[in-house]
Amino acid sequence: MLYGKWKIRLLWFIYQGFQRPSELRRKIPGATRRVLNLQLKELESHELVTKVIYPVLPPKVKYSLTELGYSLIPVIGAIGQWADQHEERLRTLIAKSLEP
Repeated sequence: MLYGKWKIRLLWFIYQGFQRPSELRRKIPGATRRVLNLQLKELESHELVTKVIYPVLPPKVKYSLTELGYSLIPVIGAIGQWADQHEERLRTLIAKSLEP
């Protein structure tokens, strides 16, 4: 369910209140619109987020976490804390992996 480069970040940002597709694209500038839309669609099909389309012109879309999605937030938070605790080592390992 969480396979995909941006899904965990999408869930975290929706939890933080960034609910519109344009807001999410600004928070994840390295992702294309197409990829984000596909991953949001998958999160919706896995019942981790819900999508509400408001009948206005232009159409307005908002995403929110489902109960199942909210249950992942403590796990995502723990992963973030782990990454913060090991940030220097992780950066070094990533830099080494990028070397030719």
